[in-house]
Amino acid sequence: MAKNLKQIINNFSKAKILVVGDLILDEYIRGSVDRISPEAPVPVVWADKRIYVPGGAANVANNICSLGANVCLVGVTGGDKNSQILFSELKKRRIDTKGIFIEPLRHTTVKTRIIAGHQQVVRVDWEHRKPLSHKLNQRIVEFIRKNIDTFDAVIIEDYGKGVINKRLLEEVIEISSLKKKIIIVDPKEEHFQYYRNVSSITPNRKELENAIRNLKIKDTTNSFQINDDKLFTDKDIDRAAFEVLKYLQLDSILVTLGESGMKLFEGNGSMTHIPTVAQEVFDVSGAGDTVISTFTLGLSVKASKLEAAKIANYAAGIVVGKVGTATLTRRELEERISK
Repeated sequence: MAKNLKQIINNFSKAKILVVGDLILDEYIRGSVDRISPEAPVPVVWADKRIYVPGGAANVANNICSLGANVCLVGVTGGDKNSQILFSELKKRRIDTKGIFIEPLRHTTVKTRIIAGHQQVVRVDWEHRKPLSHKLNQRIVEFIRKNIDTFDAVIIEDYGKGVINKRLLEEVIEISSLKKKIIIVDPKEEHFQYYRNVSSITPNRKELENAIRNLKIKDTTNSFQINDDKLFTDKDIDRAAFEVLKYLQLDSILVTLGESGMKLFEGNGSMTHIPTVAQEVFDVSGAGDTVISTFTLGLSVKASKLEAAKIANYAAGIVVGKVGTATLTRRELEERISK
């Protein structure tokens, strides 16, 4: 099995992935604390380092690029300084940005984390959640329509910041489906009903629990009844995944379960639990981005869904052992599989 997985990873360089979604600039301000502010009962952080990292859909593109594949990013930034910083960080990583549109009336989403030693003190978010204008929506759709033949798969990264909306999803899914492209979605639980007919979604356990309530699937089938205050057991999660799979007409669902690993649910009725391989857990931020990146890359180079999910599980086990929004390399992945 390890030999097969390594061969799949070696083929990642042949893949070309289009990533569509909400772009985020992650800012890390690091320093130390040795006193409390006289103005309020809060620590004073003596900052000595500032780091910028692509986040959101940009982090997915960064993961794909670091694994040796080709990626093009589609999204929207504001016409501000933070947009310039994000473009600079993407350029450093050789990520194709020709699908990014600048909208002066919006501001670039930024998440600033202030860290003292190894402890995050506070996070400050600047974001614009209003839906895109019809004109900007159509510019994105036309870009995808014009370039879709270039790519093996489309990843849709929905962070709820306004880029991913019902109209855009309908058109992108239709364009990609007509060209028989793989479509994988990192879902936002409020938007699950919009993901019908994509290839797969990669929710975590909480997102799946909330989705099964929001979708009101109990109104369309007698096989699964959920009350809003019900606590989900592992059996409930399994049944919920299959109901969502059927309801949205998907090929598969890959559910991430934190320290319990992952579960892959397929349209043929099979379910496979994949135990975690994480050795140490320092930071889970960005782990979902790594999962969808490696899962999609695997499928793009003709791996089975189970093989792709196993590779994604190994990848997640690596990045949670790193601090901050992290990526990994093919070498790291191959070495972990060999252990």
